[in-house]
Amino acid sequence: MLVALVVLVFSAAPNPARAWGTQGHQVVANLAQAQLTAKAKREVDRLLSLEPGETLASVSTWADEHRSPATAAWHYVNFPKNSCTYSAERDCPDGQCVVAAIDRQRDILASSATDEVRLRALKYLVHLVADVHQPLHAGYGEDRGGNSYQLQAFMRGTNLHAFWDSGLIRALDQDTEVMTARLASSIVSTARRQELERAGGAFNAVQAAEESCRIVGQPGFYPGRLVDQAYIQRFTPIMEQRLQMAGARLAGLINLALQSQ
Repeated sequence: MLVALVVLVFSAAPNPARAWGTQGHQVVANLAQAQLTAKAKREVDRLLSLEPGETLASVSTWADEHRSPATAAWHYVNFPKNSCTYSAERDCPDGQCVVAAIDRQRDILASSATDEVRLRALKYLVHLVADVHQPLHAGYGEDRGGNSYQLQAFMRGTNLHAFWDSGLIRALDQDTEVMTARLASSIVSTARRQELERAGGAFNAVQAAEESCRIVGQPGFYPGRLVDQAYIQRFTPIMEQRLQMAGARLAGLINLALQSQ
């Protein structure tokens, strides 16, 4: 069954620039939606009402759909291979990286800017917070965040970035609602919920980026040129934890940004 699923994954390999793919982004948005405070939820709903019918999940890929040369670098940060300690001067020149972009959009959302401007900031945040939790969006510049690391899986070609964007998620063969519910239910335990709540309240983009970089640096993260079942089984729980963390942190960031609105 798993082999068949992975064949399907690679026969429909996604655009490698879209972290987590559409489903991953929607799962993060749904997890965050469930963790908003009542006050933040009211303000989020009010801003989204400017575009009737939109939800956090439906706008979660807006930043990819409206990507331009001016905003392309907002979706990732590159680290040197020998260091996962963020240096703004080295890793984010002129503020052109996901870390600085998150900070800017958070400040706009919390500001007295027009509703249209704040809604756009919300759209960016929903997307970029998810991006920074995809390990290869804070990977190594030398291989373009895994985009140039070519793989073979069941006689089909892809690259490591694309595999992490959507391959691991698609191999689960679950729709967005089922996956969201399962990941939400798995953090019900007191210890896990407290961990995520602490992370959400203290979230900063530098921390998330450095965490992602350290995952990339784990032995075995770069597989042999043929992805096998052992790799999938090892890294699927890590992928799911990053989605859970992104959802909790996105909620925490929005809750704090909107607490005075």
